[in-house]
Amino acid sequence: MSPFDPLDQLSDCLPDRPPRLLPTAAISPGSLPRPQAIATDMDGTLTRSGRFSRELLADLERLQAAGIPLLIVTGRSAGWVSGLVEYLPIAGAIAENGGLLYRRDRPEGDWLVDLPDPIAHRQALAAAFGHLTGQFRADLPQLTTASDNAFRLTDWTFDLAGLPQLTPTLLDEMGQFLADRGWGFTYSAVQGHIKLPNQHKAAGLQRAIAQLWPDCDPKAIVTIGDSPNDESLFDRAQFPWSIGVANLHPYLDRLAHQPTYLTERAEGDGFCEVVDWLLSGDLPGGGDRARGCHQIA
Repeated sequence: MSPFDPLDQLSDCLPDRPPRLLPTAAISPGSLPRPQAIATDMDGTLTRSGRFSRELLADLERLQAAGIPLLIVTGRSAGWVSGLVEYLPIAGAIAENGGLLYRRDRPEGDWLVDLPDPIAHRQALAAAFGHLTGQFRADLPQLTTASDNAFRLTDWTFDLAGLPQLTPTLLDEMGQFLADRGWGFTYSAVQGHIKLPNQHKAAGLQRAIAQLWPDCDPKAIVTIGDSPNDESLFDRAQFPWSIGVANLHPYLDRLAHQPTYLTERAEGDGFCEVVDWLLSGDLPGGGDRARGCHQIA
């Protein structure tokens, strides 16, 4: 069987080379195979103005009823994310940009990165943040640790929202400063993250898929996001069926990997647009939709 590639399914309705970005509204519901699962960012992708809407909660129930499991893949802390799986109809949640996996039957969580000494790791992260604030004190004197940092295990976060002096150049300089000291760096609309160089959402998702659904083809999973820390989820070599919600627009020129599709609506409304698109009509492949993937109770 040839590898799954959603772009191949569009050959009859698109020009010879599909555009890099394509509104989901331009694709008919029956033109793509049914997804085996959905992996989605949370803040700015599932939320609307920072909150879950009733429409979102209804759509999570719709996906569960349709047998399409959903994983949240977020930069939020382990402490925050561990509670999500107890209350939402999801297969699990990945915390800290690929650091840990939580699911209802494994409330203690599973490591998705290799940390021989987590305590020493956190101490090293604190030192790295101290060096960063010292280096950029003149440009960003308000750089402070994020409120959820105390609930983290694998990374260190600091607030970016509301910093008037913050520019793309400064973000690049911070990333280079940390890279020169052996650290990785990513950011969203609200937070910066100091992390391991090889820690990112795609790596964590691949490990989580191997644990949850060993027979699942990652290329048959829909990935959805809205920020630069979702960029690895847009890597077509790993996840060709990727979608950005409309509020990704301001970051597009900074992404090496861009999503295959882009929604017309922003934030959680864009996610609901995707659900409507996926569940409207009879998607092909419904008979084997559960191959390798299933909802975790």
